[in-house]
Amino acid sequence: MSLLITGIGELTTHDPGLGVLTGAAVVVDGDRIAWVGPMGGAPDADERLDVGGAAVIPGFVDSHAHLVFAGDRAAEFAARMNGEPYTGGGIRTTVAATRAASDEELLAAAGRLVAEARRQGTTTIEIKSGYGLSVAQEARSLRIARQLTEETTFLGAHVVPAEYRDDPDGYVALVGGPMLAAAAPHARWIDVFCDRGAFDGDQTREILTAGAKAGLGLRVHANQLAPGPGVRLAVELGAASADHCTHLGDADVAALAGSDTVATLLPGAEFSTRSPYPDARRLLDAGVTVALATDCNPGSSYTSSMPFCLALAVREMRMTPAEALWAATAGGARALRRDDVGVLRPGARADLAVLDAPSFLHLAYRPGVPLISTVLHNGVPR
Repeated sequence: MSLLITGIGELTTHDPGLGVLTGAAVVVDGDRIAWVGPMGGAPDADERLDVGGAAVIPGFVDSHAHLVFAGDRAAEFAARMNGEPYTGGGIRTTVAATRAASDEELLAAAGRLVAEARRQGTTTIEIKSGYGLSVAQEARSLRIARQLTEETTFLGAHVVPAEYRDDPDGYVALVGGPMLAAAAPHARWIDVFCDRGAFDGDQTREILTAGAKAGLGLRVHANQLAPGPGVRLAVELGAASADHCTHLGDADVAALAGSDTVATLLPGAEFSTRSPYPDARRLLDAGVTVALATDCNPGSSYTSSMPFCLALAVREMRMTPAEALWAATAGGARALRRDDVGVLRPGARADLAVLDAPSFLHLAYRPGVPLISTVLHNGVPR
């Protein structure tokens, strides 16, 4: 079945040849965009949807999320609001709860978060493991994640679990050996938390090198809690994305600017931990490709809302509304090395969001207001 979406007051395509169109229409054929252009030139279709002058944007691409977990850490959040610093140590609390949960419980909880994100305009989402931290549990987490998305990431190197606290090198060998072998069939990517209190540069290199040999693409949690080697290591190894990028030196920015590695910024984490926000303006002015993502997780960023993160990026990180929208759509696609999402052009996936507003500017202008009225995912209205 084909669908003609007409009456689009403002259409953001993120295609350089199309730009932002007014008085536009889109034709969807199956799960793909078949035509984009002015309403007067639209071809016929089997069905028609008139959006009455609303703005239409590409579906959000959330390229960093941790959705397979059990329990919550609301008490930890309350403690931070009372002045306790965030150290990442609460991850082990979630590991214990996740290990104790059934497959059905984990799938249901993650599925609810995916549905919640979809209602807010997210049509592509990456899901990491990282709350199992054993061979069987990491493989299980990825099998569950794969039922919800094709963008799955093995994050056995999230933190060193309690049982390996006195043998971190033994855990690194486990992650890069038996755990990787069990996880790789269910993952597209491998990630390492390279930061203070997690994994150092040498450990990160060892794990990522093993992941690359296993055929997985590379991602890095880098420079969130303190300056460190994560960003430059991500660039050196050709990682698709260096995520967080909160504490950057000039050498880090220069490395990113001269590479294909995307700097994925996660302002929900800074909001939740009362940490300094990354300086997106500095990165953009240097020519770095920037993406935005939610980092949805139960400890440091329990939000599935890309519109919320977009508004934070505009208010706190000196991005323009247009830059933030690009980062939350086409930028996320770059971070996943995808060219079929985050853009509205013929041949791309029919993933889009209709706003209850005349312009995408309202996403940052009216934060907290549910402005997504209709979402098409793979051409199907949701």
